[in-house]
Amino acid sequence: MTPPASLPLRCALLAVALVAARPALAQSDDTPAAAPAAVRDSLNVQKARNEHVAGRGKKVYYHRKFDLSDLPPYTPGPAVTGKIRMWGMNYLKDGLLADFWEQDFHRYQPGVTFEYHLTTAYTAVSGLVTGVADLGPSRKITFGETEEFERTFNYHPTEIMFATGSYNVPGWNNAFGIFVNRANPITRLTVDQLDGIFGSVRDGGWVGTEWHPEFARGADRNLRTWGQLGLTGEWADKPIHVYGLNLRYHQATTISDWLLKSSDKWNENLRTYANYARPDGTLAIAAELLMEDLARDPYGIAYSGIQNQKPETKSLLVAPRGGGPYVAMTMTNIQQRTYPLADAVYFYLNRAPGAPLDPKVREFLRYVLSREGQEQVERDGKYLPLTGEVVRAMLARLE
Repeated sequence: MTPPASLPLRCALLAVALVAARPALAQSDDTPAAAPAAVRDSLNVQKARNEHVAGRGKKVYYHRKFDLSDLPPYTPGPAVTGKIRMWGMNYLKDGLLADFWEQDFHRYQPGVTFEYHLTTAYTAVSGLVTGVADLGPSRKITFGETEEFERTFNYHPTEIMFATGSYNVPGWNNAFGIFVNRANPITRLTVDQLDGIFGSVRDGGWVGTEWHPEFARGADRNLRTWGQLGLTGEWADKPIHVYGLNLRYHQATTISDWLLKSSDKWNENLRTYANYARPDGTLAIAAELLMEDLARDPYGIAYSGIQNQKPETKSLLVAPRGGGPYVAMTMTNIQQRTYPLADAVYFYLNRAPGAPLDPKVREFLRYVLSREGQEQVERDGKYLPLTGEVVRAMLARLE
């Protein structure tokens, strides 16, 4: 006879029914979504999003001082002059980082001026392709954006990481946590296991715009029950309910890059969520909505930001693909880039192979990658400063 479920699990099981009763915002093949109360007009969503971001931009979220002693100090090179034109990500100007960098850089190189067209990361590559930009600040550029550049110039854009994404500030490329309901006894997973949970059968995957058939995998590596992850007893045959974001959002693409070898072959029962504008004009955030449902589903698993965590959910330790220690989602581990699902932000530039870098652009990037430049990242209090190891790798790309 099967023993009776524990009280916490019985309560959690009862809550599963409430998920179905909730006005459905998720979509999956086996759980049709009810019609939303309001049409999700895209321009209304953008307006609500812009107002939401503007409210965060001038706020300092982190007052913590990191050890930046491993970063090289900025040693000015020869005086440079001219205008640096930036097209791309709005967060540099929505926040204070662009102003902090400009003011501090002028102490060393007063002959350089800046022209900003920072409305969205989607213009970063377009600015480079059309020749109106010298630098394109952006999140990791997409497959289509990379192809746009490669088909125009027949070489790759140069990518310079300028900061690690935030710990928990939405919009500022916050890290992703892996979350389950607190009733679930599991505490840790590897990236390979997450591939089996969130992913599906595939014929290969991508590195940038290069197809790699060796990334193929079969259905034998799908993980669809909690018993396949080592849980026993009443959990052994229970299905894994997978929650995620609308697959057209770049966050979903990022997770695919990290977990699914950029294959975009997702679990066939993935429940997806999208942002929408409420009748009062405020933004309903998909990553929060899915966590609300996860809080009522003992069999669920989701990726989201730590800022969306509910008391009824918990984050898991994650180990990198191929082996390594399990790492908790903490600010220190994200800043040190030991947590496998930490994000980053980049400058992209157009540099033909073997061509010298524009002296003023090179000098500015040397400053950004210096101790002084990363102190301004810290001062802005949203992104996290780079480590010495990452800085040295990026400086090598400027040579």
